[in-house]
Amino acid sequence: MTQRDQEAKYFRAKERVENIKKFYTGLLSYVIFIAFLAGLNYWTDKWNYPWFLWAAFGWGIGLVFQGVKAFGFNPIFGKDWENRKIKELMREEEEQKKWK
Repeated sequence: MTQRDQEAKYFRAKERVENIKKFYTGLLSYVIFIAFLAGLNYWTDKWNYPWFLWAAFGWGIGLVFQGVKAFGFNPIFGKDWENRKIKELMREEEEQKKWK
């Protein structure tokens, strides 16, 4: 492995660690803020209308997408799929060259 490859690997790993760190920071903020909103909702409404759930749901969707990005979970178009597709297309191109 060349020096350039190792540097590229290092920077990709560093970027991934930063994304994971951002996710956990966002998760902690989410838990604290939603708990605060739930307490405020209870204190003002006594659960007549749980409006804090709207904030929890909206922010939660964003947090899920951030987690998917941070942990690289993509069952449909993940890295394995990309590598398989690249190899498949390269094979097809080689076969087309053989028949020409």
